[in-house]
Amino acid sequence: MQYDQFKKKLRLPDGTDAPTQLIYGELEAQAITRDHLADDVAGINASLDLIRKTRGGSWPTGPVTAEGNFVDLVWHECEFRDGGSYTYAVYHADHGYIGCCYLYPLGGRTTLTAELARDHDVDVSWWVTPPRVPARRLHHSLRRPTALARRPVPALAALLLQPRASPDRSSRLS
Repeated sequence: MQYDQFKKKLRLPDGTDAPTQLIYGELEAQAITRDHLADDVAGINASLDLIRKTRGGSWPTGPVTAEGNFVDLVWHECEFRDGGSYTYAVYHADHGYIGCCYLYPLGGRTTLTAELARDHDVDVSWWVTPPRVPARRLHHSLRRPTALARRPVPALAALLLQPRASPDRSSRLS
């Protein structure tokens, strides 16, 4: 089978929706929307080199504009709504906006293989704005910048992929 032509759909437990808010200690992840535009543009433009070094890929190719990033945020909103991918704006209680976390299906950013399809659930990546938060404080909350999540998956993906009793789509990680 030619796995490289497919994406592995992100699956949520029956009857659940992806949470729109996740809280873990001093971190809060909010499903990204166009309401995050100003924070996102400022964060991306302050972190261009770091994003390319840590997240991988060629994005961003240069500074982003509010107009161009608005289109991206609307795309992320639609993807979240339709279950194609889940992107979160991440905030720190003391430092404000610190970056984004992306949960993508395998086969999108990465080439899908039989091993990935069998052993992994989601392609997790993120970027942070290090001048806002000392790296040693983030170390306790974040793992390596790009991870192909295995079972159990990293914190944000774990909560997303596990059933929750709370109907309000807001969840707290422990």
